[in-house]
Amino acid sequence: MSTDTLSRVFAALADPTRRDMVARLSDGDATANQLAEPYRMTLQAVYKHLRVLEEAGLVSRPAGPQPRPVHLEIGTLDLLDTWIERHRVRVERRYRRLDAVLAAMEGDDHDPGSGHRGRPEAAGDPGDP
Repeated sequence: MSTDTLSRVFAALADPTRRDMVARLSDGDATANQLAEPYRMTLQAVYKHLRVLEEAGLVSRPAGPQPRPVHLEIGTLDLLDTWIERHRVRVERRYRRLDAVLAAMEGDDHDPGSGHRGRPEAAGDPGDP
């Protein structure tokens, strides 16, 4: 997914109305009129939201006469999920390393023979040879 596409997807999903539309479309296709029902806005405003979602690749509408169903594009959500998952995995690895360091430090606190008084071995004293 290119950075421009990713930026458009995140920008489109930054609006709560568009996020709600995407959530509702996850249950199935709907027309613009059906999507407009719960909102206190004009149909023209709903079409503007749909245009933003279309330009981001999140939804599509087939060519043809009205009413046309709006379809959620799962592939774009999969690409977004891949991007998020990659970063989530990196953060989890970082936290696991931190947990290991903290566990090692706690182990030193409870080991009277260690002589380190809770300091990790790599720290050392400036006066050590």
